[in-house]
Formats: sequence, structure tokens, C-alpha cells
Amino acid sequence: MRDVELSKAIESYFDAIYYCDVNLLDKVFHKSSSLFDVDEGQLLVDPIASFRQDVATRPSPASVAQERQEEIILIDWLSKDCAMVKLRLRAHQNIFVDHLSFVKDSDGWCIVSKVWHLESTIDET
Repeated sequence: MRDVELSKAIESYFDAIYYCDVNLLDKVFHKSSSLFDVDEGQLLVDPIASFRQDVATRPSPASVAQERQEEIILIDWLSKDCAMVKLRLRAHQNIFVDHLSFVKDSDGWCIVSKVWHLESTIDET
């Protein structure tokens, strides 16, 4: 199944991270969404407001002319209005794998949760 609107929402997510654009984050994430990770056995939960603040204060990959490295690994359709998107992207020296839970309502597709993992780091020295 291919959904042009979902593809645009995924691209908005990639753009939000690459440009550190909080306005795009606001558009693609539901206002009540949260982000999850496990670090050294500890569950970390960040509400979207915390993630938004972090993104707003970091230098963007675009600002250092970093080549974009992004890929959609999988789209798993739960229904015509719910999908889990697994993707990989680079932000500075970090390679992340994200699982994004998307839902579609009357306003379009939005992310309701993000589970992420730092897959690797790149040593450019």
C-alpha cells in the first residue's frame, strides 16, 4: 500500500530533523506524543515538548552541510489510518533507527509515538 500523504509526513519528519525545524516538528508530531528509548537498562521517556526544545537548541545537520542519509526500512500498515514506519537516519555523527507510529485523522498523518535507538556513531577523525 502506498499513501502519498504518509510519504509527505515522513519527509516532513526527515526535514524537521535535518534542519532542526521545530515548526515542522509541530506539524508532524501530535501534541500529546512521546519519545522512548532505553539506555543502559533504563527506560527514557520524553514528551514532545522536551524533544522540541532539544531540537530547537542544537545545530542542524544542514548548518554544517552534512550530506543527508535517510532511508525508510519498513512501513507496516495496521489499517488504512494507522502505520508503523521504521527508518534510519543520520544526524551529525549519530545513526539512529526510529520506529514512528503514525495515525491519520481529519488533519492528516501525525506521529503519536517514537521509539528510537542510537544504532552507531561515525568517527570522522
